[in-house]
Amino acid sequence: MKLDSRKLQILQAIINDYIITAEPVGSRTVARKYELGISSATIRNEMSDLEEMGFLEQPHTSAGRVPSDKAYRLYVDRLMQVKSLGEQEADYIKEFYEHKILQLEQIIFTTAKVLSDITNYTSIAIAPQLSRVTIGHIQLVPVDREFALLVIVTSSGILKDTLIQIPQGINGDFLNKVSGILTEHFQNKTFSEIDMVDLSAIKREFLENQKFFNSLVDVLTDSFRRSQKQEVYLGGTTNIFNFPEYQDILRARSFLNLLEEKDLLYQILASPQDEGVKVSIGTENLQEELRDCSIVTATYSLGNRVLGTIGVIGPTRMEYSRAVSVMDYMGKALSRYLTQLYGA
Repeated sequence: MKLDSRKLQILQAIINDYIITAEPVGSRTVARKYELGISSATIRNEMSDLEEMGFLEQPHTSAGRVPSDKAYRLYVDRLMQVKSLGEQEADYIKEFYEHKILQLEQIIFTTAKVLSDITNYTSIAIAPQLSRVTIGHIQLVPVDREFALLVIVTSSGILKDTLIQIPQGINGDFLNKVSGILTEHFQNKTFSEIDMVDLSAIKREFLENQKFFNSLVDVLTDSFRRSQKQEVYLGGTTNIFNFPEYQDILRARSFLNLLEEKDLLYQILASPQDEGVKVSIGTENLQEELRDCSIVTATYSLGNRVLGTIGVIGPTRMEYSRAVSVMDYMGKALSRYLTQLYGA
């Protein structure tokens, strides 16, 4: 059976109507609202063919039809028209980045919030995985007589800074010497490559300052350990309740339980993805809890290096055109901001 232009027109009309109304669509509705120039009886026959081809499904309690995951995939790949982001929404995003937030984690966290505010879906964002980048430079910067800031600069220009207590009598020259020793040992290594052997190797440099060395080891070890843990940020976790599909308490509870599985969410967003926007629909998702959901994700970069992923989760009855438009704009805006902030 051939999927000709008339069937495509009818299918697109059904998908558009169902996305807006969340109500099964009948042949009379299509004939009345979409002026395709064919009778209700002809549309009904074509809908029967589309159902046989796997593009439409019939809920038990309705004479109308709803799109299948196969239909949504065809819609996203061939029928959907992605419109440019509205001026008001684009200005809202630009205004957010004009606040000049400097801490990377806060940038990603707030990005997730902005995404959920604009799309009304639940948003997810993962911070850059520092275990993938190499250490460029380590510097101890004196703050006052008691404390110094341990700054780790990576090859991507990303900073990790931690406050560390310094013993009495240690001056700026000694801190510079320590900085040189640390940089010499760790430069060009990834966070995941560093182990305690490296730290033990520099212990002889601190024979007269063992307490300081131990503090330094604790701070470095904590930084390295935290670099292995991927941070996952969520926005609009209760937005899913705005959709009639999730009025069922068991379905809603299953979704909320999924949001608590940060490791699973990280796996979803961290799976290999080409630069740009990706759409995963319903049963295309491997996780059982996501079989009734669609996910639209976009990568963000620093220069030419992909750092992480942001995304939105909603029902398969998602407004894909708008979601793709927002994700594409947001991914590019975040990339530009990070490049301006840290340099390529």
